[in-house]
Amino acid sequence: MSTFDSTKLPLPQVLSDVTSGMIQLPDFQRGWVWDDEHVKSLLVSIARSFPVGAVMMLDTGGDVRFQVRPVENVDFKGPIPEPEKLILDGQQRLTSLTQVLSLEKPVKTFNEKGKAISRHYYIDIAMALEDDRLEEAFISVPEDKKIKTNFDRDVVLDLSTRELEIKNFHFPCSQILSSDAWEEALHEFAPEKFGDFMAFRKKVLTAFRSYQLPAITLGKATSKEAVCLVFEKVNTGGVPLSVFELMTATFAADGFNLRDDWYGSTLRNVEGRYQRLSEEPILKGTEAADFLQAISILQSSERRKADIEAGKKGKMISAVSAKRVTVLSLTLEDYEKWAPLVEEGFKLAAKFMRKECFFDGRELPYRTQLVPLAAVLSQIKERWLEPKVHDRLSRWFWCGVLGELYGGAVETRIANDFEELMPWLLSDLDDEAYELIDGLPRTISEAAFQESRLDTLRSRNSAAYKGLNILVLREGARDFFWKATIKELDDEDIALDIHHIFPRAWCEDNGIKANTYNAIVNKTPISYKANRMIGRKAPSEYLTALQKHKQVTLDDPAMNALLASHRIPADLLRADDFDAFYSGRKAELLRLVERAMGKAAQLDQTGVVSNAGEEQ
Repeated sequence: MSTFDSTKLPLPQVLSDVTSGMIQLPDFQRGWVWDDEHVKSLLVSIARSFPVGAVMMLDTGGDVRFQVRPVENVDFKGPIPEPEKLILDGQQRLTSLTQVLSLEKPVKTFNEKGKAISRHYYIDIAMALEDDRLEEAFISVPEDKKIKTNFDRDVVLDLSTRELEIKNFHFPCSQILSSDAWEEALHEFAPEKFGDFMAFRKKVLTAFRSYQLPAITLGKATSKEAVCLVFEKVNTGGVPLSVFELMTATFAADGFNLRDDWYGSTLRNVEGRYQRLSEEPILKGTEAADFLQAISILQSSERRKADIEAGKKGKMISAVSAKRVTVLSLTLEDYEKWAPLVEEGFKLAAKFMRKECFFDGRELPYRTQLVPLAAVLSQIKERWLEPKVHDRLSRWFWCGVLGELYGGAVETRIANDFEELMPWLLSDLDDEAYELIDGLPRTISEAAFQESRLDTLRSRNSAAYKGLNILVLREGARDFFWKATIKELDDEDIALDIHHIFPRAWCEDNGIKANTYNAIVNKTPISYKANRMIGRKAPSEYLTALQKHKQVTLDDPAMNALLASHRIPADLLRADDFDAFYSGRKAELLRLVERAMGKAAQLDQTGVVSNAGEEQ
């Protein structure tokens, strides 16, 4: 059965419905953003009877309820009426046409630089009657209806009165749909121009008055998910609608300000959840959608348990879900029930991440992995500190990071991980026994790390790259110059970065390919001071220079121990043998990976790597 109607509506009728409040906007729609040139272009298209695209609306009165607002610049003397339809697509066009054609006040628009301006729109009648000059005939004038030059000292066109409009033969666009008053004034002030006006009326005004606007109307039975999906697919603004915006509008219809609850408001003296979460540096990038997904997991999990207890079978049992449709089905009651627990879960997630040596949002491999983590921690609370529980949670986390499983669309994985982690984390069985009964969480069983991945990890934005860097740091890696741990230096705001171990210039001088020397195997965190001393020297040279520096003064065993904290084989580095060093450090990094994931890496066929970063 079709859930929509398609028809054509007379433009004057549509605009009348907008100004009367029968047609309004759902509050999730963004503001009107069209500039002056867009508005004039739209007017020219209609004057030429060109198609300007269909509008899409939603019938109100169904189960889907939104907070609503009138179209920009439309006011009502009394209370705002209840609308019969909401605009889903066509806001910019209908807002433009309403302001220009149906309101006497100036149009609130923008200039080419995006600055807010107020404009009145006119048509130069004489120019409109000329061949091929219709586009030039539409003009906009400032709020005082005077066009000036010479730094506003000289008025070149004055349309500030009806008599001046007629004298200059410029027709106000606000009179296009009903020109009786203007025509009466024309008879009074310039009756000799009436013939030309009638030609203009037939050519231009009739085009507006008879214009048929294609319209698609979604019925009352349309679901919230469908409304959201349709909006994203057809909205001509090209800006996707977020779940948060849609939920904000939905909850507002129940008198709850979700935006204030999340972001806070100085105006209303409200502290938002995002502000409280952002006190933890690792949580500063948390998005409202992440928070809503975690609530969705807990709500759908509770619903699933209830279905099972009620004796439902098969597909009748609700699924644990973090998908968009499940988030959109959340009620205000659901949100108010779970939001405090989820907020606490995210704060516990920050503590867990600190224990794993992640301290800043920039270090976070996957923000999305915090969603199931926060949902789990909201339920097990302080039990995550139990050694066995923590070890299992850590293994799951590192499998997700190093297996690179949390990139892209991960709604299904998020839900599966929550559902599978909960019983495993709290089980008294060892992993082998548990795996025989229920199977380990899929993120653990599916995670794999290929040895050759170390040859291709070059981007510091990669999740596995970030993860490996932290694995090195949390082993207590110390700086080549300052001798303190990298973490201690970071806390002191010493400038740090990830630099080449065999310097780039040395590699290029010795024929090492960029794909190889830029791999993570040849990178490690180093202070700016140490990096300057390294320069373009061979490792044997810069190590000697560093060790002899009066602030360093390290003998060979001490420097070797420092290098070992970076998982760098000192003897191979001192030999200036890049290939041997590369193979040795690669093996060291693989051991870190295997320990974190609790499983063996997948080794290459030959295990021999050339300086082109490819197997031989």
